Amino acid sequence: MCHVGLREQIAPKSTQKSPAKITAQAAYNFSVINQSKYVGAAFEARAQEFLQRQRLRFVARNVSCRGGEIDLVMRDRDGALVFVEVRARAQRQYGGAAASIGWQKRQRIVRAARHYLATRAARNGGPRDEPACRFDVIAFESGRLVWLRDAFRADEV
Repeated sequence: MCHVGLREQIAPKSTQKSPAKITAQAAYNFSVINQSKYVGAAFEARAQEFLQRQRLRFVARNVSCRGGEIDLVMRDRDGALVFVEVRARAQRQYGGAAASIGWQKRQRIVRAARHYLATRAARNGGPRDEPACRFDVIAFESGRLVWLRDAFRADEV
């Protein structure tokens, strides 16, 4: 159910750029089709490292279901599952990265979280008490990391 993968670019070895150069170049233009997944994975990795330094434990990455996807699933020290959406914008136009998570995107995240909890319960032998959950956002605004704890609630969507 969870998957992690960085696709290599299809190019001759002599013309391939190093991952650091690709990330630095793509940071100025996130819409480059060939590099957008690679850049997204790099931002997710940075977000995961940051959250682990905040003493959250990694659970899963790129959890997806038919109607949505969750970038990171972490566990907080109090036992709560934290569903994290990672967003990045090179410029703060149109409200920036955090503002780009609209009502429809929040619905998809909540749908994927419910699917994750249901499949987790089925794997563990049936219904159990659901853990406390929250939805956080890690926004990279012009390269600066902003952590929005409890950015929205499932009952709001």
